[in-house]
Amino acid sequence: ATGVIDPSTDTWYLTAKTYADQTDQIKGRGNGRYYFHAIDVNTLTEKPGFPVNLEGTLSRNTNGARMFQGGIHHQRPALLHSGAYIYTGFASHCVKYNFTGWIMGWNKDTGANVEAFAMEGGPEANTVQGGGVWMSGGGLASDNQGSIFFATGNGYASQLHGIAVPGRQPPSTLEQAAVHMSISEDGTLNVVDFFMPWEKTQLDGADKDLGTTPLQLLPTDVFTCANAKRLGIVTGKSGKTYLLNIDDLGGYQMGANHGDAVPQVILNENSVYAGAGVYPLEGGYIYVNIIQYPTHVFKFSCDASGNPTLTKVANSPENNAYILGVGHGTVTSLNGQAGTGLVWISDVEGSNLRIYNAVPSNGLMTLVNAFNIEGVTKFARPVFGDGRAYIGTTKGALYAFGSPVNLPLNCSSPYDFGTVAINRTSTVKIIHCTANVASEITAVKVAGNKNFAISAVPQLPISVAAGANFSFQATFSPLSPGPLSSDIVLNVLNATANGYSPNTPISLKGTGESLNPLLGITPNTLSYQGVITGEQVGGVNSSAIFLNQGNSSLTITSIDFSVVSEGGTTIIPNITAGGPQVGPFTFTNLPTSIPGKSQVTVVINFNPTTSGNFAVYLSIKSDGGDKIFDVIANSVTYCSCGVPSGRRLCFGTVTAQQTRTLKMRLTNKGDANAGRLSVTVSKPPFGISDSIIGAVNGVDLAEGTTIGAGESATASLYCSVPKSQINVDSYNGTAEWTMNTGDPTAGKMFIKFACQAVSEQFGPLAANGSGIYRYDFCAVENNPGRQLSDHIYTSNNNTNDMCLTACAAKNYKYCASQYLVECWGGNSVPVQSTLERDCNFPCAGDNTQNCGGNGLYANGSYMSLFVNPALAEGAPLAADGSTTPVKFAIVAEVSNWKYLGCFTEATSGRALAPYSTNQSNMTAEYCASLAANKYLFSGVQFSSECFASNSFSVGSTQTNASDCSMACSGNSTEVCGDRSRLNVYQATSVTAPVLPVIVQGNANFTYYSCAVEPSSSRALPTLLAASDTMTVEYCLSLAYDYAWAGPEYSRECWVGNSLNSAAANATSESQCEKLCVGNSTVGNLPSCIPNPTDK
Repeated sequence: ATGVIDPSTDTWYLTAKTYADQTDQIKGRGNGRYYFHAIDVNTLTEKPGFPVNLEGTLSRNTNGARMFQGGIHHQRPALLHSGAYIYTGFASHCVKYNFTGWIMGWNKDTGANVEAFAMEGGPEANTVQGGGVWMSGGGLASDNQGSIFFATGNGYASQLHGIAVPGRQPPSTLEQAAVHMSISEDGTLNVVDFFMPWEKTQLDGADKDLGTTPLQLLPTDVFTCANAKRLGIVTGKSGKTYLLNIDDLGGYQMGANHGDAVPQVILNENSVYAGAGVYPLEGGYIYVNIIQYPTHVFKFSCDASGNPTLTKVANSPENNAYILGVGHGTVTSLNGQAGTGLVWISDVEGSNLRIYNAVPSNGLMTLVNAFNIEGVTKFARPVFGDGRAYIGTTKGALYAFGSPVNLPLNCSSPYDFGTVAINRTSTVKIIHCTANVASEITAVKVAGNKNFAISAVPQLPISVAAGANFSFQATFSPLSPGPLSSDIVLNVLNATANGYSPNTPISLKGTGESLNPLLGITPNTLSYQGVITGEQVGGVNSSAIFLNQGNSSLTITSIDFSVVSEGGTTIIPNITAGGPQVGPFTFTNLPTSIPGKSQVTVVINFNPTTSGNFAVYLSIKSDGGDKIFDVIANSVTYCSCGVPSGRRLCFGTVTAQQTRTLKMRLTNKGDANAGRLSVTVSKPPFGISDSIIGAVNGVDLAEGTTIGAGESATASLYCSVPKSQINVDSYNGTAEWTMNTGDPTAGKMFIKFACQAVSEQFGPLAANGSGIYRYDFCAVENNPGRQLSDHIYTSNNNTNDMCLTACAAKNYKYCASQYLVECWGGNSVPVQSTLERDCNFPCAGDNTQNCGGNGLYANGSYMSLFVNPALAEGAPLAADGSTTPVKFAIVAEVSNWKYLGCFTEATSGRALAPYSTNQSNMTAEYCASLAANKYLFSGVQFSSECFASNSFSVGSTQTNASDCSMACSGNSTEVCGDRSRLNVYQATSVTAPVLPVIVQGNANFTYYSCAVEPSSSRALPTLLAASDTMTVEYCLSLAYDYAWAGPEYSRECWVGNSLNSAAANATSESQCEKLCVGNSTVGNLPSCIPNPTDK
């Protein structure tokens, strides 16, 4: 990663990775070590106290639950110097091993570690991966006023998962996020704001990091508008460019219709890894380098309402490389003079260093010069000094470019071969050279890739008099598609003695074209944001383009759909008149073939019937390569809200999970002869942990601010109230800003701010609008047995409002919501409380409320308990209001079934398998009817679940009858098991169930065994078919060309000509128990493998 130099001490700070001595040690990544170095730039010696070994550093924000291990982490971002501290970020090796993203900081003088902040901050287990800080090597950003900014990659905690959260209430796991941290005096960091794309969970499934590029801060003298004074920009693998207000990043799903609350989102054609180029002159321009597509140029402006806007105005005339690695955008100017801007782009293919005028003309960037450099490092950018540009390579070379350069030969460079088919050779071009000075040419060679060749070179060495000519030939034979280039380098002896360069480069370029088909899809990710469910009849349409970039006709051999992730389990779409349908998505005009150099527009219709987040991942296979196409969407229910207008220094009342922003204005009221007002002391409430009030940054009204007579300056502050349970009492937040302006009358000012935080009030309300039932505490359930006597209902629309209303109608003193969907009531208080964090389940009908939980570490069962203080404690009341306790009973006998008892789940998996269903009308009788004549045992569980099998799984045992105490969802007077408990019934019918059998083969195959798949490979290598009509016979009929065949997972047929030696025989044939979807009397899991008897 790129180091940083402190010019005040001439110290170069960097990290370096090495390996510990592995003599007599177990070899491998466990020996990886990272060191933090401080090097004197004049002597290249290490400073005293350095290097610092990072191995074993514990994360501060998780109380040591995460430990840094050099062997599994990778340091990519450039280091940041801020005051007395140096900071950097860490990520993974290609998302491998148990990594987390880190921000680490050290005292620059002593090397003491001041911060070790893990992006996976809990409470998830420390085995959850994600949140890498890598940004393709781009640096952490700072505003030089106590803040740092960066972006993170995908992760697997997904704490929010569809629950809208303001930016000032960041989650403890920072995945797929743009992050704003404040720097404390001791160097520790506090998260003060964040942004996370609305489709975060879908981006995780597609491995499309937000943090592939750095979060860049835009210069505030140009890129500023009335409604967003300070701006930043970040782009990710999804191809979306986000223009951000860095003083209000936007949180998660806080925009209209649960979308992104950011100034602007721009969808590009493909993934972006390179940080944007920024030109802060001539109105302001932004340059985004897109893989395989041209660089896009955006012009900055403010609209009539004062909002920032980027408008696309041009492209580069060349495409960036088809492979990963185009570099971060870099812009220079001559001492900040307008009209002198240059954009520098490095790339791994084509011309490896391209230079353009910063201001485009007629929709195109103007190419000034281009160079070929062998082995340019991916994501690299040139650096500059003393009028020269420098860039390094993977070959260990450092190239320098400057002006002017006197070339000894004039060879009319560049030579353009045009478009040539891959593995074909162009027509010969004659390279003509004229000597500018008497020269002796000692070598002529092609530098760079192998797409170009030279011939008919004169016998070397050759002496050429000034003004004399010579020539040779060159050809272009592209090996890959896209723009390609290289240099012929002519070495000239004794040229330097005459003030000329020792060599002359000749630029060659051309475009490789595929004669074969070549599949492309743009955009690679299609998203629908904030669609209102049911608002538009027929849904909303968008489109993607499937391209054949080759000359020959392309055939698409298969399109697989997954709703899990890229590469996840596939499903069979419904075939409709409009095309294949997966969930709310319908795909029209999906091609099976595309002619050469042609494209097909595919229309994707999104027509949700319910609100939520949706995704489908397409895997397209063709004879022109394979592609992944992701479609992600969210839909919401329409609602309208009123926002209080006006600004006051008192925030007033702010509701839980809301943020209010106010402005403070400082005015110099002196007359025309008054001096400037100078802010000599300014201590804003910025970055204070656990405070609901704060300044949005440390820049506005900072120390050193001066204000002329009659002028004003402002600063913004916010009050952001975190999520809380409903019906809790309000509380006040306070903060103070200490300021001294040198005004002898005012002196040092202590400006105080106050904010009243309130929760929503639901259920029966008192005259003052507060809830009659007050939230009491998070209560421990099953302690022992049920803590409240009446299971009032189970509903997928459950909310605390709904529960309190129903509970109050029965006049209970205590009411509780639980398990997302349940409502309970009673008149005796539960005996034990626990920490509030243990009630962590969202209500099924409103995910902004909590309805019980299973504990922070999923180790219990808990209720969200409310109490009506006006009612007396007493015996439970019956549903009819009598004093007789409510009773619900176990059904002792069902027709042709007898009750066996209350049973636990198995040691691993379900007690009864494979049959299962979950239905709102569940009763013991209904479950038994579903299992009749098919299975020997049926069981009801968790109110609405039904399971059936012909045997009990290992570890399931009978337990106390009182452990089964949940009312059936279809009849509240019956018991239907409990959490991890089943009421089990055994069939007594004279009609015996049909037991599944293992098919013994056919004429060509004989049953071999029930085989267990190896842990990291397949027993048989080829998936021949997957079908909802799969049977063993059908699989064998398809496998006639193979030596081995095995049906698996109910619907799959795997084949091969040999059985993987790592595939072991199952310990019992019963392990192949999953029924074939085409014949439920046949089992086929894990793998029932017949072997051929003849072939």
